[in-house]
Amino acid sequence: MDFNTFLPVLFWLLMGTAMLVYVILDGYDLGVGLLLPWTKDDAERDLMVASIGPFWDANETWLVLGVGLLLVAFPKAQGVVLGALYLPVAAMLLGLIVRGVAFDFRVKAHAQHKPLWNRLFAAGSLLASVSQGWMLGRYVMGLADTPAAWVFAALIAVALPVTYALLGACWLILKTEGALQAKAVQWAKLAWPAMVVALLAVSVVTPLFSATVRERWFSFPNVLALLPVPVMSGLALVALRGLLNSHRIVGDAGKLCWLPMVLAIGVMLVGGMGLAYSLYPYVVLDQITVWQAASAPGSLKMLLVGVCISLPAIAAYTVFVYRVFGGKAQTWHYA
Repeated sequence: MDFNTFLPVLFWLLMGTAMLVYVILDGYDLGVGLLLPWTKDDAERDLMVASIGPFWDANETWLVLGVGLLLVAFPKAQGVVLGALYLPVAAMLLGLIVRGVAFDFRVKAHAQHKPLWNRLFAAGSLLASVSQGWMLGRYVMGLADTPAAWVFAALIAVALPVTYALLGACWLILKTEGALQAKAVQWAKLAWPAMVVALLAVSVVTPLFSATVRERWFSFPNVLALLPVPVMSGLALVALRGLLNSHRIVGDAGKLCWLPMVLAIGVMLVGGMGLAYSLYPYVVLDQITVWQAASAPGSLKMLLVGVCISLPAIAAYTVFVYRVFGGKAQTWHYA
């Protein structure tokens, strides 16, 4: 494979990586928004929002990068993908806008208006999460307009918010202390079985609906070579559930409060790699390959120069923010 032939694959990998990083990073702060109604203590709600405050803008930058690569590197696919997903994309953007507005207004609003902005923050998080789940389900099914594909999309629309809620709970275990941290452990315990059931359902339903995925995963000897993927996911999930019963993640003895988040991210990474294997070499499953959808090699080379500048900058900014605002969250106060 020469460099010109490899370029579309490279941009497919970059686009997929950007979207996976977005799902992980923005997933936990959407999850915190989903968990906001689960506490009635206004001080705890303030701390929950403060825990994601320095990070959520940086997290959403990865979505911009991923969609930008789709638009520029794969113009023949973006019309098909965004055309089929126009309504859920609009719903996701509406949810993110409502959430962003509520994020700022809930802190600055008068006391009688604050509950309204809390509800809007949670509603925006739910709308964005469900929309992303629906889009993911439709995309994995190759944008097919069949009853089975719609059922699968609905399944993912439920599974993804549950996954986000687990990520959000693990984030709060890492970033908070005391009563809120203890509540986050309980929320994680509630979300864990729902996430496991959703992942098992997706793992069973996907090969039933897609002959391509079924052939990739269950033909011999592929099934043996790919066995470590579900095994690693299962071990990480079991370790995560066991850790939620440990005193080492809470209170003064909580030296391992970071480990639930790492295990949850590990499950997401393994799942992302499995999805990439299922889809390659398609940008739209069974319809458009990376080479059919890609821009001309000269255009991709020019785009690569921009990516070599922007991607390290985004990554460096993300790392910088997480280093500067590491440690336990503190409630924000506006003068």
